[in-house]
Amino acid sequence: MAAARSEGGTGADGDVVVEARNLSKTYRDFWGRSKKVALKPLDLEIRRGEIFGLLGPNGSGKTTTLKLLLGLIFPTSGEARIFGRPAIDVAKNERIGYLPEESYLYKFLDAEETLDFYGRLFDMAPAERSRRAAALIEMVGLQRDRKRQLREYSKGMTRRIGVAQALINDPELVLLDEPTSGLDPIGTREMKDLIVDLKARGKTVIMCSHLLADVEDVCDRIAVLHQGELKELGRVEDLLRVTDVTQIRARGLPAAAREEIRSVLARHGAADVEIGNPTTTLEDLFLEVVRDAQARPGRRAQADRRPSAHDPRAG
Repeated sequence: MAAARSEGGTGADGDVVVEARNLSKTYRDFWGRSKKVALKPLDLEIRRGEIFGLLGPNGSGKTTTLKLLLGLIFPTSGEARIFGRPAIDVAKNERIGYLPEESYLYKFLDAEETLDFYGRLFDMAPAERSRRAAALIEMVGLQRDRKRQLREYSKGMTRRIGVAQALINDPELVLLDEPTSGLDPIGTREMKDLIVDLKARGKTVIMCSHLLADVEDVCDRIAVLHQGELKELGRVEDLLRVTDVTQIRARGLPAAAREEIRSVLARHGAADVEIGNPTTTLEDLFLEVVRDAQARPGRRAQADRRPSAHDPRAG
């Protein structure tokens, strides 16, 4: 099996917010026999102020890792430390915000009542609870629905209020398990913008996801897990860089210049030369179309953009 890539040093030891040393978890049956190895020995450090992504398919050990860091389950071996304290020390929890994969909220409360309830759990003063609730409801875009009971919320709206309750105590460390689950493309973009904004406010964010685009867009570093084992670890741009391919981008390049570039590349033995136009992502295109439709209602769609039969690009 491929070994995980080693990562370089990223600062002083005082900047380490989360630390895992030989951390593992094996679930056992009633007789103590090994039933499922959820996480193989994991060594990991997460620094203050970064967005760290735990990436992997379902069942890869992402949620187990989060629960071990939170002290919700006990490790089979090794240790996890948060803010320099053992993960099982409950005193650390007042500095942490957590969004589970499935939010367990009281359906008969509305958004304001929900945030007020969680603020009470942190022994916040009434005025502070009210101020935080109003700010968070606006942050997650639920102003119009703040008086509706949560049982009337869609899955995406429930996800939004879940994020708000995770932030009610203004935590230093925020753990998000599948934060974009149930959100449409616009909601997904807003959620990713919110995560980036948390970093700008000095928060440390750990997010789990199996959606590659979400992790790529917001994370500074990622750990790729597969079947409970760490496979890759490092900065996103370093892991995605294709070192044996050179990319040249220019605007307004005439056809004659393109042919000259081709000839120069050929003389130097370059292989698989491709000169064309860059493409956007489907997410960006979708958001552009929706925003344009909102700005200019009634505008018809453009003609099919596929190359015509006489176009040299056509198959």
